[in-house]
Amino acid sequence: MEIREEARRCEAMVRDPDLAAVAGWKRAHPGGRAIGYFPVYVPAELVHAAGMLPVGVFGAGGTVDIDHADSRMQSFVCSISRSTLELGLTKRLDVLDGMIFGSICDVARNLSGIWQRNFPGVMAEYVHYPQNPDSAHALEYYRGELARLRERLAAVAGRPISDDALRASLGAYNRTRELVAGLHRLRRDEPWRLTWREAYALLRAGHVLPAEEHAALLERALPIAKARAGKRRDCVRVVLEGSFCEQPPPDLLDAIEEAGCYVVEDDLLLGMRWFDRPVPVDGDPLLALARAYLESPVTTSIKHDRRRKGDALLQRVAAAGAEGVIFSAAKFCEPALLDYPLMRAALERAGIPNLAFEFEEKIGTFESIRTQVETFVESIL
Repeated sequence: MEIREEARRCEAMVRDPDLAAVAGWKRAHPGGRAIGYFPVYVPAELVHAAGMLPVGVFGAGGTVDIDHADSRMQSFVCSISRSTLELGLTKRLDVLDGMIFGSICDVARNLSGIWQRNFPGVMAEYVHYPQNPDSAHALEYYRGELARLRERLAAVAGRPISDDALRASLGAYNRTRELVAGLHRLRRDEPWRLTWREAYALLRAGHVLPAEEHAALLERALPIAKARAGKRRDCVRVVLEGSFCEQPPPDLLDAIEEAGCYVVEDDLLLGMRWFDRPVPVDGDPLLALARAYLESPVTTSIKHDRRRKGDALLQRVAAAGAEGVIFSAAKFCEPALLDYPLMRAALERAGIPNLAFEFEEKIGTFESIRTQVETFVESIL
């Protein structure tokens, strides 16, 4: 296995707007169904337990023009929502048998309704996460929401989802999360062994591959990456914050790294790291999944939490041994942009250098961002 070639294969697979990999899985599994989900986090284990393929839908990534979506929704919202709708309206998502949206922001909430209106024959579910995780009723409430979603998915699959099947899925995703954590540790401790773009592609593949296949991919890739000689560079260790939903273009990842940064911590593909410990596979699986969500250590702009996000960011910076923070938010992403002043204030009180810029899927050139990052790196060095 050659890491560079495998990463390129994964990148081509996840950036394909026609989801050929998903269509291939369905051909290999006659009668199989695939359910798409909008970031940041959804309980993909429920889809997996139904024998269906969970598919992460992160927009078009700049691969399509917006010709139809702007007639159904505002043009001044994040490009991931507009291009996701564009993919649906141009039938590129016809391979999916349903979509799941989570209550992460107003745009995702509205997109769910728009989806139901424009695709009446396709399942479209909206998952309501607990708004007050400290409430004594939060656990019971979210378990009920998971039970409702399980019944809806069972109807699409044409068979019930047993507790045993769900426990097996929890175990499969526990293994995947363990390997994902291993890849992130490698990027944190020895970032010269694996480029950021390579690591990202290997992780993103988990949004179109079954959990078992993704685990097998990472099991092959990790030992090879660890054995790579690599070449250490005189780079600044940074944390990337603000890209939890819409994903930066791959060329932007390259631009940041080539400007002199080792990105040792980020919030890309955050849903894959929502839990920091295995979800228990004994007892009531829905209750275990609900409790894991509520006890998750993740602090992000789209999760209701009493913890101060600025303080949480400082802890992540310290844990990663980072020297600075790059705040990279999608244009029009209100949750990220509203939290930025609070995070910046916390960083400045702690004397940690920081840089901020916005991006969108159709960004044409990265020279301006590269220059900003280079200046940022020089100021730290």
